[in-house]
Amino acid sequence: MKVLVVGQGGREHALVKAIKRSKKVERIYCAPGNGGIEQDAICLPIQEDDFPRLVEAVQQYQIDLTVVGPENPLHAGIVDYFQERGLPIIGPSKVAARIEASKSFAKKLMAKYNIPTADYQVFDHAEAAIEYVKEKGAPIVIKADGLAAGKGVVVANTVDEAIIAIQNMMEQQIFGTAGQKIVIEEFLEGEELTVMSFVDGEHFIMMEPAQDHKPIFDGDKGPNTGGMGSYSPVPQMGQELLHRVREQIIKPIIAGMANEGYPFKGILYAGLMMTKSGPKVIEFNARFGDPETQVILPRLKTDLIDIFTAIQNGTLDQLQLEWDQQAAVCVIMSSKGYPGDYEKGKPIKINETLLPKQTEIYLAGVRREQGHLLTNGGRVLGVTALGTTIQEAKERAYQGVQAISFEGAHYRTDIANKAIYK
Repeated sequence: MKVLVVGQGGREHALVKAIKRSKKVERIYCAPGNGGIEQDAICLPIQEDDFPRLVEAVQQYQIDLTVVGPENPLHAGIVDYFQERGLPIIGPSKVAARIEASKSFAKKLMAKYNIPTADYQVFDHAEAAIEYVKEKGAPIVIKADGLAAGKGVVVANTVDEAIIAIQNMMEQQIFGTAGQKIVIEEFLEGEELTVMSFVDGEHFIMMEPAQDHKPIFDGDKGPNTGGMGSYSPVPQMGQELLHRVREQIIKPIIAGMANEGYPFKGILYAGLMMTKSGPKVIEFNARFGDPETQVILPRLKTDLIDIFTAIQNGTLDQLQLEWDQQAAVCVIMSSKGYPGDYEKGKPIKINETLLPKQTEIYLAGVRREQGHLLTNGGRVLGVTALGTTIQEAKERAYQGVQAISFEGAHYRTDIANKAIYK
């Protein structure tokens, strides 16, 4: 069969590589892809929000299945657009994708179905939000209601920081329309965990857990990014805890969405905080996480196409997933200045001979010019390594990082330490 992956980041490169392992797939396309993905797929110069041209390409190249990576086309209704034309696609409908596209929508849904999450209030006006923060005190969490590329969350340690965040989002509109409405939440203490699930509208299969590292600097310091690294499994999160996640969070949200008349089909991402009173939802996303995908899919032994077929057919309950027992660690290399302003066009050098075994490079913010890779985004690439232990996987991943260079390259040095030094 022929498969199209929509998107252009490291997550999409990981998807392409995982799909490529399937014996059922003869050709993979990616739209728009990037200068690294083009080594593994045929890249089509079509933007992810250009639905008519994407449909045209699917029909022209007789593509059998489309898989959507990023959130924006899901929120814009790409799945509805394809399904109206009878074209198979993996992802939730526009209304189901609101679980990510609107934090206030997700919060109301969680409240209705008794899903544990932080206490919150929604605000349309900065003045009322500022008064609320003054009343509640800090630490406190300020979130843009809409999509902000993983950067629309500020954990404010002081009231002044919270007020600045509110003003930036609502008055300065640094996240555009995404910050016209904000959600203010109580600060949750604990360790973060990501659990993604394959969902067919009724049934679901939880993937192996992962842990993301969002802040830009070591020790979880500095502003949040789209993610600076990840690892899987998460040994400090035992089976009893994962059972609670399944029964108290994943099962009721899927049943609730079906009950509301917009069943979720695709990949449901649950960003969780493990508090003293148990797991609580920080956020839901309507697609694979980035960079969690870069450590989950390398560990997946089951054919990804079989899973996507089961999602399409509503038969996930008949499938059992098989996982590699090895650990995976991914380290993101970013441009100098990210998540703020950064320069592009820096040559990337990769010394293949220095890459350790069981290591993959997932290229994200890159372009290719006259055969040379250049930086073209904030998060440039991710280095993922497998190992018999998390320590071994981490050592290999950082060896891989040492084999890559570009001007201003930045990366955290403590990815997976929470698992190693637990």
